Amino acid sequence: MSGEKKHPIRVRAFQHTPTEPLGYFEQIFSEEDIGFEYTRLWEGDPVCRGDATHLVFLGGPMSVNDEQELPWLKDEKELIRRAVKRRIPVLGLCLGAQLIASAHGATVYRFVNETGWYPVHTTPDSTGAFASFPGTFRVFQMHGETFHLPVRGRLQCRGDVVPHQGFRLGSALGLQFHLEMTGRLIRDWTAGERKFLQEKIGRDSERYLAESNRLCRQVAGEFLYGDCLAVQ
Repeated sequence: MSGEKKHPIRVRAFQHTPTEPLGYFEQIFSEEDIGFEYTRLWEGDPVCRGDATHLVFLGGPMSVNDEQELPWLKDEKELIRRAVKRRIPVLGLCLGAQLIASAHGATVYRFVNETGWYPVHTTPDSTGAFASFPGTFRVFQMHGETFHLPVRGRLQCRGDVVPHQGFRLGSALGLQFHLEMTGRLIRDWTAGERKFLQEKIGRDSERYLAESNRLCRQVAGEFLYGDCLAVQ
């Protein structure tokens, strides 16, 4: 990843719950000397871009359809639409990917629950960072909803059970899975799961987390420095 920057990069991360931060992206941003700030929506921070050049929309336990109970979801979708229209880089993780899809007219709905490490496959349309990903790779999942692919969206990754795992739409990249995971986040998120599942996820994390972190760096490199505007 190149540290040469044509202009200062400032990342704003929209955080929906205290337990779902940027995770491994924080380490990458710090190593790259990238400034980042959180908008903590559960604390009532307003939804605005500020002076950020790049936007990240993180995960959360709510649904993107909960606009009546959580009106800031509607504000996030409007900000996403404006950002994509202005070709500002947008990255959505899990709920964040669903927000990008919903912001562009796609349906988000209840589907299969996935918790743990699952295989995901690149598609013939894979571009940018995903063009150099393995054909099949393991990612951490924790979700119970999925989305239809938005009009103009291009599928980058598919799953065996939940097909829409990663897509591009203009300057936006939405990932249903969690590349931001660290060992600590995994332990925190799975603390309430049944013991056998915790143990399985622990074993799988020993096998797959390092590679997930490597892939996270590739996505971060494209998000920060790459031409993520090339695919329209």
